[in-house]
Amino acid sequence: MDRFGLCLRALGLPEPVPEYRFAPPRRWRFDYAFPEFKLAVEIEGGAWIRGRHTRGKGFLADLEKYNAATLLGWSILRYAPDGLDQAALDVEAFLGRGRP
Repeated sequence: MDRFGLCLRALGLPEPVPEYRFAPPRRWRFDYAFPEFKLAVEIEGGAWIRGRHTRGKGFLADLEKYNAATLLGWSILRYAPDGLDQAALDVEAFLGRGRP
């Protein structure tokens, strides 16, 4: 189990589905998804090294993906790789089990 999964488990939260395809036939995937709640968690790497998510083509592709997901009723929480503890707390709040 990865760090995010361990953070969720410590809070007694459900395990997410990794690499969840949310809009077939598109190949779009969420890093983590809670399909029963239409909640996605995305870990955006490369912020300081000009990674895929921060360069033009990748950034525009992410915009298209996130907007399509929103139109399909998904809520998306986005984090840098060092924000996994906060991500777990925010999932807890989203599910109504924690403090807002």
